[in-house]
Amino acid sequence: MGLIKAGIGALGGTLADQWKEFFYCEAMDKEVMVTKGQKRVSGRSSNTKGSDNIISNGSGIAVADGQCMIIVEQGKIVEVCAEPGEFTYDASTEPSIFAGSLGESIIATFRTIGKRFTYGGDTGKDQRVYYFNTKELIDNKFGTPNPIPFRVVDSKIGLDVDVSVRCSGVYSYKIADPLLFYTNVCGNVEQEYTRDELDGQLKTEFISALQPAFGKLSELELRPNQIVSHNTELGGTQRT
Repeated sequence: MGLIKAGIGALGGTLADQWKEFFYCEAMDKEVMVTKGQKRVSGRSSNTKGSDNIISNGSGIAVADGQCMIIVEQGKIVEVCAEPGEFTYDASTEPSIFAGSLGESIIATFRTIGKRFTYGGDTGKDQRVYYFNTKELIDNKFGTPNPIPFRVVDSKIGLDVDVSVRCSGVYSYKIADPLLFYTNVCGNVEQEYTRDELDGQLKTEFISALQPAFGKLSELELRPNQIVSHNTELGGTQRT
């Protein structure tokens, strides 16, 4: 019975996955950095029994302004698109009789049925579409929870004293390289990756870099009230 069930599952699942899919992403909230693409299935659609995380060959993927789309197959990035418009995924390893040569597609479909049979009727495959918010993420507030020592030096008058400084303000950032962000930060997220998962780390690293940056500004013999007018120098010392 197990072999029969696996055979029926392999055949039914492969036939259900023959339809081309259309993936899209609703307007991303300003808090969302990465979200999984949605497969459009309306009340008029016959494609209601297709497998999750399967993208048939020839499927369409909509990409809007301020977004970057990547396709991940078996955990590996196989396609990327940052151009607004419709992207056609015509290099999928999941065949469709509605894409390419009919004869070749039928042969590939039977191969897929055989492969799924060895997995007990399951797909044995994972394909996902992810959208990245490439717009600038603004209005991120920060502040120093504790005062930071700042050494005030003026060699002309022989001044050398330590004072305490508190800092607060706002900053912005954006995803410049979605591939690196996926590989090193968010990974295979289930649905969404929001900025609150990253902001705590960003603020911690900023404050950790602030003290050595203050030390270099002190060497320039700046007073604390002059720091705000030397933001360029402060940013330069944090990057070195």
